[in-house]
Parts: sequence; structure tokens; C-alpha cells
Amino acid sequence: MARPRCQHPTPGELEILQVLWERGSCTVREVMEALNPTRRRAYTTVMSLMNVMFEKGLVKREPRGRAFVYRSRATRKRTLSAMVGDLLGRAFDGSARTMVVHLLEQADLSEDELDEIREAIDAYGRKQGEQ
Repeated sequence: MARPRCQHPTPGELEILQVLWERGSCTVREVMEALNPTRRRAYTTVMSLMNVMFEKGLVKREPRGRAFVYRSRATRKRTLSAMVGDLLGRAFDGSARTMVVHLLEQADLSEDELDEIREAIDAYGRKQGEQ
């Protein structure tokens, strides 16, 4: 039986989306060249991944000469929000507190990062108080 397709991007698809979010519209070759400094990938591998992403609705494509130009269908924020929301519901039974505590225990945070997190929590609290 075939494995059902995940609605969220796989790790490889997420790498490609990162390139598209940073650069905007790209051909397969442009994505491959952006990925290759960190991880060598064959053109056909990137092309196959991007075709699957098109079928899943993760990217749009338009013909340009003999190639296609791809762009993300959703913003980084929207995509990551959906992924985090899914993780929160499935793995943490909807408990943001449990998820945050787990993240803090797993991460090796510097004092600066902890200060930034505290500031973000304070800003969120102020915003909630205004509503």
C-alpha cells in the first residue's frame, strides 16, 4: 500500500521552500544551485521534489521558455504556523505550555536568546491585555 502524502512539507520540500521564500520565483536549476553549497543534490532529484510539491499544492509553476518557474503558494509564516499547529495538536494534545517547556528543555539557549523569548512573552501578554 502506498504511503499517504503528507499535507505538510517533508524536510526536503521545506529546504526548497526556504529557497523560494528567500529568493522568490526560481527555476529548478536555480533552486538546485542554491541548495548545493550545503547539500549536493542532482537536478533530477530537485525536479522530482518540485513536481511533487506542485501536485501537493505547495508551489505554483509557470512556463518560462523550456523550463518552469516555481514559487511558493503560501508564505513562510502561514506554512510554519500550520506545521506548528499540527504538532501542537498531535504531539502536545493542544497544550502550548507543555510544548514550550519541551522546547526550552531541548534547546541550548544563550542568555540573549532567553531574554528575547522573555521579551516576546511580555509583548504577547501586553497585546492580549489590550484586547
